[in-house]
Amino acid sequence: MAARTLTLLQAMNEAFRQEMARDPEIVYVGEDVRAPARGESAGLIDAFGPARVIDMPISEAAMAGVATGAAMAGARPIVAFQVTSLLFPAFDQLVNQAAKLPHMLGGQTHLPVTYIVLGSGARDGRAGQHSDAPHAHLLHAGIKCVMPTTPHDAKGLTIAAIREDDPVAVFVPALAAGRQGPVPEDAYALPLGRGAVRRPGRDVSVIAVGHHVHWVLAAAAELAKTGIELEVWEPLSLLPLDREGLLASVGRTGRAIIVDDGNRTCGFAGELSALLAERCFGRLKAPIKRLTRSDIPIPYSRGIEQTAVPDAGKLKAAVEQVMQWRG
Repeated sequence: MAARTLTLLQAMNEAFRQEMARDPEIVYVGEDVRAPARGESAGLIDAFGPARVIDMPISEAAMAGVATGAAMAGARPIVAFQVTSLLFPAFDQLVNQAAKLPHMLGGQTHLPVTYIVLGSGARDGRAGQHSDAPHAHLLHAGIKCVMPTTPHDAKGLTIAAIREDDPVAVFVPALAAGRQGPVPEDAYALPLGRGAVRRPGRDVSVIAVGHHVHWVLAAAAELAKTGIELEVWEPLSLLPLDREGLLASVGRTGRAIIVDDGNRTCGFAGELSALLAERCFGRLKAPIKRLTRSDIPIPYSRGIEQTAVPDAGKLKAAVEQVMQWRG
């Protein structure tokens, strides 16, 4: 398969185009999707027409509800949320309907809905209502979630999500949307439930989620100059989770630091920490460390925002602590 360089959003756009051309039951709905500001759905209206690319009223609950009904009737909707906090007005439809109906109907129906959640996470002073990282909320409901951070993975996981017969949320990390990388031209699906070692290392496993992966890799390269080798492991699929891949990484190093843009309390990092404590305890050389955002609304001030989210300085301090542990 030939590969070109695309941005992450361009790779997702190509995934939408290829899947909509393959399957006429796929429809794309959302707000401003016919003239998107960021380009994720650019050209879809020209290629597939207004019956399949539908601008919805400003009601996320209606958008999600229409998608659930359409899926039960045989369509395969893609629903685009322009801002992460816009998931919250749709929660009854997402959590109380889409996540539960296949079970409540005894498996008589499938709900092949793909939710595209743009701009996940804190970035550059977007303040409280535009900086959410709400993946844990959907994980609590049992909705499958993926979070790609490279264009290659974004295309493959988006195609996999569209082809799933269950609801899947594709979170697009705010700091990764414009990243460039090689993407094959042909359609391909990457399996859900499989993580990746982004950098092998012997001393500490850093489990990096979402757009933290890229600066964690840069920090790992700097620490390598001091003789400390970090292994950087990325989940990619939050649910289903590659548990064996996670346990294998921490089993190799004996130390774990989890970096996630979600809140600390009841967050995804807490779930990973509990899993490691339960399944990897005998191989741990130090307590598990979590670097997450603070349990507060993200401040507008960029300087104050930085105190509330993980960064390279906090990671290096955490590495020093786990490397010094003699317990």
